[in-house]
Amino acid sequence: METTDQIKDMVRQKYSEIALQDKATNESSCCGSGCCSTETYNIMSDDYSTLDGYNPDADLGLGCGLPTQFAKIKKGDVVIDLGSGAGNDAFIARAETGETGKVIGIDFTPAMIDKARANAEKIGFHNVEFRQGDIEKMPVTANVADVIVSNCVLNLVPNKYGVFQEIYRVLKPGGHFSISDVVLEGTLPKNLQEAAEMYAGCVSGAIQKQAYLELIDVTGFVNVTIQKEKPIVIPDDILSQYLSAEQIAAFKQSDTGIFSITVYAEKPKEANTCCGPDCCS
Repeated sequence: METTDQIKDMVRQKYSEIALQDKATNESSCCGSGCCSTETYNIMSDDYSTLDGYNPDADLGLGCGLPTQFAKIKKGDVVIDLGSGAGNDAFIARAETGETGKVIGIDFTPAMIDKARANAEKIGFHNVEFRQGDIEKMPVTANVADVIVSNCVLNLVPNKYGVFQEIYRVLKPGGHFSISDVVLEGTLPKNLQEAAEMYAGCVSGAIQKQAYLELIDVTGFVNVTIQKEKPIVIPDDILSQYLSAEQIAAFKQSDTGIFSITVYAEKPKEANTCCGPDCCS
């Protein structure tokens, strides 16, 4: 995990493995529902099953929020889902935007793209497409999206500011995003920061909450709002893989907090139409 490329390769490998499993298999090891937990991927996932458009085959239990629930998607909107995985959020968005809209899912893991496309074919959605690509350099032209959603993905990306610049570029003036992500308050113990499993599990790649919000501000977005916030508790059996009993006790007594937040922001209606306030001459 010393370089950006190494981090990306590690994340791609981990999520390629997860793509080949179903949700039940993931939960039997990750136990997002609260039983014994030996992995970290879905200790923070929310329940999608009551939302319109939900498809169990597309739900791998990898999110940390319900961004589509807060995304204010309207009929006919063009929606982009960043880190679309097996298609879960994209299909929920499709239920909101309807047949007259369009949903584009972007993911850089080939196995996830294959799974999402197969799910879309089974459902018969012809206005949902999945493109393989890096969300730091989206395979999408500028000013095309009304709404962008993402669920527990930006914390996996080394260059988070680059992603926000891309979101700004791709949104139409007046468009908006709703993104669920993991952020920190305080400092994680060194062993957690350096653990590849904790990075792929969306924890050690997270940055400070205030720094995260500042990245959104400096990119040029307005009306930044936290729509939902909840604490994330890492089970002791996960912590014990990286920390001693004394270190776990110290971690729990510290001021460090791990949170899932869902953040909303808008691209100004009179926005610079290239790629953000500081990247064009």
